Amino acid sequence: MTVGALLSALAVGLAVGALGRLVIPDRQPVPRWVTAAVGVVAALLGSLTVRLAGDAGRLSFGEALVQVCAAGVAVVLVVVTSGRHRSTTPPVRTRR
Repeated sequence: MTVGALLSALAVGLAVGALGRLVIPDRQPVPRWVTAAVGVVAALLGSLTVRLAGDAGRLSFGEALVQVCAAGVAVVLVVVTSGRHRSTTPPVRTRR
């Protein structure tokens, strides 16, 4: 993987991580650094996937698109799944 691919994955992951928090309404229980880290890791995986598929050249539009899509899906999944509310019913108490 080239330095350009790593830098683009870092930039895309950070940008998508920040924007992903804006897409989901309400307050998220996930820290900002988690969404940024998930975005970067997913963008790196997207870049690696494109490279393994046979595009070993310079950074291309297709690679950038895969990075954005992978990071976007990962960030939204993390934010949505971590914000699930617990049941509002009280716990069942047993007799002693």
